[in-house]
Amino acid sequence: MTQSVKAVVSRGKGDPVELVDIQIPAPGANDVVVQVQACGVCHTDLAYRDGGITDDYPFLLGHEAAGVVSEVGEDVTHVAVGDYVVLNWRAVCGECRACKKGQPQYCFDTFNASKKMTLTDGTELEPALGIGAFAEKTLVHERQCTKVDPEADPAAAGLMGCGVMAGLGAAVNTGEIQRGESIAVIGLGGVGMAAVAGAEVAGASTIIAIDISEDKLTRAKEEFGATHTINSRGLSTDELVEKVQELTGGFGVDVAVDAVGVPETFKQAFYIRDLAGRVVLVGVPTPEMTLELPFLDVFSRGGALKSSWYGDCLPERDFPTYIDLYRQGRFPLDRFVDERIGIADVEAAFEKMRGGEVMRSVVEFS
Repeated sequence: MTQSVKAVVSRGKGDPVELVDIQIPAPGANDVVVQVQACGVCHTDLAYRDGGITDDYPFLLGHEAAGVVSEVGEDVTHVAVGDYVVLNWRAVCGECRACKKGQPQYCFDTFNASKKMTLTDGTELEPALGIGAFAEKTLVHERQCTKVDPEADPAAAGLMGCGVMAGLGAAVNTGEIQRGESIAVIGLGGVGMAAVAGAEVAGASTIIAIDISEDKLTRAKEEFGATHTINSRGLSTDELVEKVQELTGGFGVDVAVDAVGVPETFKQAFYIRDLAGRVVLVGVPTPEMTLELPFLDVFSRGGALKSSWYGDCLPERDFPTYIDLYRQGRFPLDRFVDERIGIADVEAAFEKMRGGEVMRSVVEFS
């Protein structure tokens, strides 16, 4: 049966979002309806609104969400009505060449709902990252639902669905940070701070947080596990390299994470690592950006240059693990939640996020 719910929609490039009624169709055979309890406000949602992803307006925004399954399609076996889930945008297919090579974290054909949600006039909506969770309810494929500890705070748990997982996965999965190794993270937004926290959980001995904001540097050290901080404002790459080497016995770090995604910060990450160290790019560049490095430096420094997509995560493995660590007090997931807001406050949250005022605003549904 079709349901009508309130949701946040973006109708045109750069236009303020609107709170409107939308239609949720009856689920297809492998689809489920999830009653959303909380959804984080992510930079990716702002990128959708501003035309930085595609121009397939109108968009149903929101994707960092936790909630409860309220209805299932006839062939659903992965979840049941009443299950508490975090939504994900890597519902692996098991059949593509990446999955068959045993690398499902690179799945090329992830599942999404078989039907479209619509405006009340029948206009089809494009859900952000195949989820669309700035809504009282949303329709997704069953494999987009990952069951987690039902005692976890939805506002915190939902953040595993994107930014937090991207950052901690960049350090742990892509960068493969090991106990006793050193890591530097450039850029302390939600993704970068999650990389710091992930490195701390993994047992890194030296965790260097780098940013131009003293407030963020303080939080990195006091709340998320950084052992050292560097304010990089006004520093040249050579000066930053010198400061990092001072903290690492003169060598540089084993892993350098660029959580900004501009050529200058990537160059910094490239040079602050030790010989044969790993560089991980998790900040997302824009299409017009280009990178220039001396080719001999690429050869002579060795190591690995890696891009991290969604923290190279497997939701069924990683979401429950880190939410359990959060419940045990060993991973500071709740500290990413800076404010809890209503569904009508998403546009204001975008402005706060753009100004660097919050790590995450989270929409809560009563």
